[in-house]
Amino acid sequence: MTAVVAHGEPRVLAAPRVATTVCVTAAATVSLAPSLLPRSAAVQAVVTGVLVALGLAVASLWRRVTERRTHSVGSDSDVRRVVVWCAGAATGATLLLAGHWQRGLREATGAAPVSPAYWPAVLAGAAAVTTALVLTAAGLRRLRRAGIGRLRRNRNTRRVTASVLAATVALAFWIGPAAGAAAAGNTTAGLTLPRPQSPSISGSAESLTPWETLGGEGRRFATASAAPSTVRTYVGLDSAPDSESRVRLAIRELDRAGGFTRSNLVIAVPTGSGWVDANALAGFEQRFGGDVAEVAVQYSAAPSWATFVLDRRSAAESARALYSAVAQHVSQLSPASRPNVYVYGQSLGAMGAAAAADGAYPPCGVLLAGLPAGVTAPRGATVLANASDPVVHWSPRLLVAPPRLDGTRRDAPTPPWLPVVSFVQTTVDLLTSLDSAPGHGHRYGTDQGTALPHC
Repeated sequence: MTAVVAHGEPRVLAAPRVATTVCVTAAATVSLAPSLLPRSAAVQAVVTGVLVALGLAVASLWRRVTERRTHSVGSDSDVRRVVVWCAGAATGATLLLAGHWQRGLREATGAAPVSPAYWPAVLAGAAAVTTALVLTAAGLRRLRRAGIGRLRRNRNTRRVTASVLAATVALAFWIGPAAGAAAAGNTTAGLTLPRPQSPSISGSAESLTPWETLGGEGRRFATASAAPSTVRTYVGLDSAPDSESRVRLAIRELDRAGGFTRSNLVIAVPTGSGWVDANALAGFEQRFGGDVAEVAVQYSAAPSWATFVLDRRSAAESARALYSAVAQHVSQLSPASRPNVYVYGQSLGAMGAAAAADGAYPPCGVLLAGLPAGVTAPRGATVLANASDPVVHWSPRLLVAPPRLDGTRRDAPTPPWLPVVSFVQTTVDLLTSLDSAPGHGHRYGTDQGTALPHC
């Protein structure tokens, strides 16, 4: 330990308490456990900083509970120093293993190699995050001791305070981002996409779904590369007032654009934000040579995670309604002119597509990309799942049991399952799941279209 001078006599700084050392080391080790995807220095620093701060909080709570009951062995300075040295060795070994794992992930996924500044940046950033959180907690404690704690004596005030805090947290971390994303999903600010000229594309002058109503994701869908013979229709949230009317409008738009005269018709179920992967659209073009009609109906503009948690039924209900309407219309056509109907979805859209296809009248083919864990694919469906995709892994079950990875394609090293730890790491990976190249993480390529089964 570092020597200092106190009252003219040298002494050695006391080592941290045993509980503090153990909790901080455990938190740092958890933060550095193997991840599914390469992690930037900034993300790793935040994860490590937050978990170390949480470890300090647990150690503080443990100290308050135990020191009232017994004299802990942690008060022995020799024991403390031994624990500190062991913790330092364990942390160093964990850093070496984490570096090796990150190098392997980056090689497998084609990401840039780890730079020499990576780990210094992680350590500095983690220290800054931990310090900021500890100082914030200390400031709140001082405020409470200065008088805010008196509010707790009043039952009515306590209830009001709890309600305000709950509303603030919900607004800051849940409702606010979801509402902001919803607004962003329907805005076209910053988009300079050209309005389609082909009458077979939604948003054109002849379209029943005006360009102004498609929203940002609808405009991207309509302007993605397409063969001249392709029919591509999209109904945005602003195209009709409710789900039923949007489905009816989708059928009329398909009919107007000539979608039912094509040999193949693909129902593309969007993600929660209304997004349909352009790689899938390119795959449809390759698979059917331009003899294809594509239709999508937007059911939400919030991020997929928000829709998944708050309103996942909307994806299934919208997809079922659209598929039923398309199937009914197709059944009224002469057998010789009926198109082959396919259903496609990615992520939350895959959940909707699975629900739509799991009925009495199955479509010609179903393709599900990045199907969330726990969702059962209908019989005969083609499922694309990267082993490095955290969406395929993540579920509350991951806390106590390993993920079911049957049918996934191994695109990168898969970390061993550890109780609780794997859940934490996979939750963090969800934040960067779309940052990889197609074929890794939650990104898929043109095989979303080319892998559609034959009738």
